[in-house]
Amino acid sequence: MDDQLPEPLRTVEHELTTLLRRGRTVSWGLVKEVHPHLEPNSYSLLLWLRRSGSTRLTDLSSRLGVGKGTLSRQIRGLEALGLVRREPDPLDRRAAQLSLTEEGQRRFDAARGTRLDELEQALDDWPTEDLAEFARLLRRFNESWTPERG
Repeated sequence: MDDQLPEPLRTVEHELTTLLRRGRTVSWGLVKEVHPHLEPNSYSLLLWLRRSGSTRLTDLSSRLGVGKGTLSRQIRGLEALGLVRREPDPLDRRAAQLSLTEEGQRRFDAARGTRLDELEQALDDWPTEDLAEFARLLRRFNESWTPERG
C-alpha cells in the first residue's frame, strides 16, 4: 500500500507525524510548567481560555472538537487546581462562563513565553514571506482536515 501512495502524501504524513510527536513532547513539558498535575492535553484548552478571556463550555467544546462531558471533566480538574473559574453567564443563568484565574493566567503566560521564545528561535532566519505562507498553509490544513474520532 505504501508504495502506491504519491510521494508528496507520504512526505506530508511523515512530517505531520514528526510535528505531532514533537508537539506532544513540548506540550507535556509546558503543562508541567503550568502545574505538575495537569494532563498533557490541557495546553490547548488553556490557550483558548487565554485568548477568549471568557467563554461558555458549549462554545469551547465546539471550538476544540471535544465532547462536553470530556471537557467538563477537564474543566473541573483545572478548577480544583485553581487555574480556571466558572461563573454564571449573565445572558443565560443556566450556562456558565469559563475563564482563567489570575494564577492560571500568570502560570500559563510564563510557560507559553518559553514556548514562544523557542518557536521564534526556530523561525528566526525564515523570511517574513515564508513565515506568512507557512501560517497560511497550516491554517488551511487545520480548517480542512477533520480526522474521524474513534
